[in-house]
Amino acid sequence: MDGKSLFDHHIHLGLGGRAVPQPEFTGDMSWYEAYGERHGGDGAEGRLVALFRFDAPWTSWEMHPAGDEVVCCIQGHMKLHQELPDGSKQSVDLGPGEYAVNSPGTWHTADTDEPVVALFITVGKDTTHRPR
Repeated sequence: MDGKSLFDHHIHLGLGGRAVPQPEFTGDMSWYEAYGERHGGDGAEGRLVALFRFDAPWTSWEMHPAGDEVVCCIQGHMKLHQELPDGSKQSVDLGPGEYAVNSPGTWHTADTDEPVVALFITVGKDTTHRPR
């Protein structure tokens, strides 16, 4: 198997220690819906591993109710904003090699004004979004 870009072909970590390369990432919601159909049977034990590049504040919030999400900054600096399930809010500054965890039910978004590369390890089941 030839090497693939984690930016373009995310990996699903599934039951039984499986690592399943995914079809090319399109960035639209239909990709995530198809991902859910392919791996929904893994429930909260499945994880999506993805690399993303961004250089501007996110335009929405997201929340993962079924499990923790690890956010690791690989390059650049970002500020991760979290609204915790108890209603409290916090922001975490992340630089290269630093990470934060979004606990289940934590709404989160991010700000930056420079190029960032971040690794996300996510329980995608029942993820929801809202405008920022």
